[in-house]
Amino acid sequence: MNYSEYDVIIVGGGAAGLACAVSLLKCGKNSKICLVDAGERFGKKLAATGNGQGNISNTDMTAAHFHGGNISVAEKIACANAYDGAKLFGCVFGADDRGRIYPAGRQASALVDSLLHSLRGAECVTGVKISKIIKGNGGFAVYEDKRLVGKAKFVVLCTGGKAQKQFKTDGSAYALATSFGHTLTPLYPSLVQLKTDTKHIKALKGIRADCIVTASCNGKTLAKARGDVIFTDYGVSGNAVFSVSSYITDKQNVTLSLEFLPDFSAEQIEQSIAVQKAAGREESELLSGTLHNQIGRAVIKRAGTASPREIVRTLKNFTLEVCGNLGFDYAQVTKGGINMGEVTGVLESRLAKNLFFAGEILDVDGDCGGYNLQWAFTSGMTVAREILNRL
Repeated sequence: MNYSEYDVIIVGGGAAGLACAVSLLKCGKNSKICLVDAGERFGKKLAATGNGQGNISNTDMTAAHFHGGNISVAEKIACANAYDGAKLFGCVFGADDRGRIYPAGRQASALVDSLLHSLRGAECVTGVKISKIIKGNGGFAVYEDKRLVGKAKFVVLCTGGKAQKQFKTDGSAYALATSFGHTLTPLYPSLVQLKTDTKHIKALKGIRADCIVTASCNGKTLAKARGDVIFTDYGVSGNAVFSVSSYITDKQNVTLSLEFLPDFSAEQIEQSIAVQKAAGREESELLSGTLHNQIGRAVIKRAGTASPREIVRTLKNFTLEVCGNLGFDYAQVTKGGINMGEVTGVLESRLAKNLFFAGEILDVDGDCGGYNLQWAFTSGMTVAREILNRL
């Protein structure tokens, strides 16, 4: 049987796998590296990040933006320097007014091209789904079904989670880790559109609004975010919704409160309504010019009165009951994964020496705004540094 022997086999050619491979290659040790992915192209998900603009990190890089197990390890790895991931590339990066870090060219596909260019010297294999890994005295044997793909001293699992199966991440790759005795924490969609009661928003489909979104469960505030809310026929989408979704997809009895016009006080809006009333405007048009007309009408209808105070109270606390989400196929990332208590501070398995993990496969997920890519890049780079110390 023909196969090759390597120093390192990296399973998964997404952001974490690419970061690990490129970091190993840049060291100058001439290590023999194999990067293998089930898809036909490396970095496909990375090319779509940040609406195709490449939001790789965030200047507000603190542990509070990450969720899952053993966050102290994630904090040490991801939060040291918000621009750590940018070191993989040769271009200029900068942050917008919300701290989101992008390449100056705002083109995620160019970041993928840069990483692919840096892969020269590695064995790159696409369209191969690894189904089994066996550890022996000499290292690991990696298989596609019954075909031996290669052997290596080190194996790094960067196979992603269960979100967005169009990128070959359907959750089946967790079995590669559980075959070594690793446990899987409960999985939930994260950074995902939310299904809500649509009684009060049926006329708002397709409309976008700048809101502060507060998610609460049984009266306790779980998360708050400001950004776009997009009304849909099933509920709500938009970056503010994605931001709070990571806190609530594993919860029941969740309510969203939308605050429209967050930059204006209740008194300012009440005065505007009073002026409209004095001018003889119809009740349904009292927010015309202040809010999108259809949103304004929905707010007034729900308030059930022409009282400026009641209208503003509804406008500042427009509640929606959450009844679900669109699931893993639409989620940007997976909440949950391989138990972080079963890996070391350098992401090595505590159950199988020289088996490492990086990226979304682990029980770490981040908020919307570049946190998940920062984790993917820095976890891949951390594993590469540890392997280089042992080669």
